[in-house]
Amino acid sequence: MKRRDFITGTLKMAAFFPLVKINEEFKTLNIEENKITRRNNMSNFELKPLPYKYDALEPYIDARTMEIHYTKHHQAYVDNLNKALKEMNSNENDLLKILKEVSKYPVAVRNNGGGHYNHELFWNIMKVNNGAKPDGKFADAINSAFGSFDEFKAKFNQAALTRFGSGWAWLVVDENKKLVVGSTPNQDNPLMDVSELKGIPIMGIDVWEHAYYLKYQNRRAEYVENWWNVVDWNAVAKNFEEALK
Repeated sequence: MKRRDFITGTLKMAAFFPLVKINEEFKTLNIEENKITRRNNMSNFELKPLPYKYDALEPYIDARTMEIHYTKHHQAYVDNLNKALKEMNSNENDLLKILKEVSKYPVAVRNNGGGHYNHELFWNIMKVNNGAKPDGKFADAINSAFGSFDEFKAKFNQAALTRFGSGWAWLVVDENKKLVVGSTPNQDNPLMDVSELKGIPIMGIDVWEHAYYLKYQNRRAEYVENWWNVVDWNAVAKNFEEALK
């Protein structure tokens, strides 16, 4: 190899290695920036997939109502809850913890956190039941607390129909492990420290108009009566067992 070629090659290599180092440093910076970006874009909560198709509860709850209720209303609660927490610079992602001390949070967290929790429970206790009623230990607990299933149903219906404006009717397990029926306004629920009705919700019906208006208009009583055809008693019984632990 000629001396001039050797010198030229050496100079090229010397110029190349700093570029490699610079490129590696840029890669490291990009990786760290991407991590920060992902962290900033992460949400505390997300909308879980609906556990069935929109028309799964027909004819009692129509597909269009289900689609709007889930994709618009529930999604808005999740988005607004995340927004409210972000404005607080809060990374809290334990929804039960938030609800149990919700008086410490802005009203936006109370409204949207409640909306998120309530709807997740609602979706997961429904499927067409073909007229079935609860059985086993849960049926025994219903009879013990209310006298009979029919008396329980009447009391629950009353809670749903007499809730003025928007809200929910609930079946809860209270601190004494007893079944209690009641209602809450807006998106409040019995887990909240601000709620008059206290307990662990195992079953609830949404009586906001958006839950039924497309099919039933102002006929809340008809909606509530038909809703009994889509209560998943196995899911409610499972919630009952969990609440007793």
